[in-house]
Amino acid sequence: MAAGLVAVIAVGIWWTSNTVAHIFIHRPFFATRASNLLFSASLSVALGIPQRLWRERHLAHHRGGEWRLRPSAQLAAETALVGLAWTAMAFTHPAFFTSTYVPGYLLGLGLCWVQGHYEHAHGTTSHYGWFYNVLCFNDGYHVEHHANPGAHWTRLPALRVPNAPSSRWPAPLRWLDSVSESVSLVSSLERLERLVLRHEALQRFVLRSHRRAFAAILPTLPSIRQVAIVGGGLFPRTALILRELLPNARIVIVDASTENIATASSILGGQDIHSECRFYRPTDETSGRFDLVVIPLSFRGDRHALYRHPPPTPLLVHDWIWNRSGEGRVVSIALLKRLNLVHP
Repeated sequence: MAAGLVAVIAVGIWWTSNTVAHIFIHRPFFATRASNLLFSASLSVALGIPQRLWRERHLAHHRGGEWRLRPSAQLAAETALVGLAWTAMAFTHPAFFTSTYVPGYLLGLGLCWVQGHYEHAHGTTSHYGWFYNVLCFNDGYHVEHHANPGAHWTRLPALRVPNAPSSRWPAPLRWLDSVSESVSLVSSLERLERLVLRHEALQRFVLRSHRRAFAAILPTLPSIRQVAIVGGGLFPRTALILRELLPNARIVIVDASTENIATASSILGGQDIHSECRFYRPTDETSGRFDLVVIPLSFRGDRHALYRHPPPTPLLVHDWIWNRSGEGRVVSIALLKRLNLVHP
């Protein structure tokens, strides 16, 4: 429950900051200054971010100039309101504040940073996917927004800039553009994995969501005596889950990183789980000794080849939620992950 609330807070801060608060910066919603000041104060409390500060940073970005903190009565009032709201929350619900709100707030700021970074990492870039633009009020039309910062969000599609730099990924997922690929993708996923290592709430959420998918699929398979978990180092969620669901199976983590294996071993403690420090290759003569192989999202190899020409061993392949192949289960909508079962 706590991990779910952390995610809700994080996504709420990210979405509201990049839609409602962003639109309000460029086109204040009300006719009177007093009404706009009141709405700005309300947003400040709801998001934990003084909107005067948010506005000045953003407008400096549009001007292409350096932002400098400028004290003002509005900034002081909004900062005080945020401080009072946090103090009240910390005193009335201290456990929620420290273990749920603060991690969600920091994760939300992180999502906002990712959004801002990848909107401009290789020059201002747009995303024209309909789903994201319906969800986020045409926020994907970013080149068009920079060309017409005062335009109402509903007009941005009509102002589309010919030959504008664009990406098939919305800004929060644009790191996937570098899927040239495997190395960049793997390093990005490993950074997320290390984030999970630092937060117990995220670990519980990850374990719970993955366990549901595994528990639904494993009963459909014949007797499993030996399992290989490819890339199972860092936070060894799959090993922990399979040790519980397959108590009599021999479980082997196959990972080319000794550091990752050491990290996993420290978490697994004295559990009867083995490790092999090597790369997994489906064509290896040793692959046939397993009854099941689990492939990670960060697989360093040709994932499509696994679907087209599967090895003689059944595979459970972690993939993006939109890449459905054969039987499988959604792991988590929040994680954008699914688990595909691939038969020989």
